[in-house]
Amino acid sequence: MLFLMNDVVLSLDAADLAPPLSAAQLGALNLQAVSRLGQELFSEEPLLQRKSIERAHRLAALIVYMQPEVNAALFVALARGVPHEDVAVRYASLGLEMMAGLYARQKAGVLTNVDADKAVWQRFAA
Repeated sequence: MLFLMNDVVLSLDAADLAPPLSAAQLGALNLQAVSRLGQELFSEEPLLQRKSIERAHRLAALIVYMQPEVNAALFVALARGVPHEDVAVRYASLGLEMMAGLYARQKAGVLTNVDADKAVWQRFAA
């Protein structure tokens, strides 16, 4: 499964999608709690999707577990150490064609953060 974390397409395999938590721990979680976890992680490291790929994979797996239709997440921390509540969060469900296109561009080394942003998040389009 492909998952876009900010501007990096992650390829999640079945092992990634098996949550590293017990059933009791998972039962206490919801998407809001997973979002807060993501905010905390990106507050510590605004480029988490590039600098801590394993954590990014685990976060993506939790998001998918909570909301299976979601395959893209945007976490924006303007600086390292900002309060977690100041980290913006957005989710999206992208079509297979778009995900495959982004992944192919990433594999070819031509996907930039501006390209991903314009194609998916539209923060810079205008």
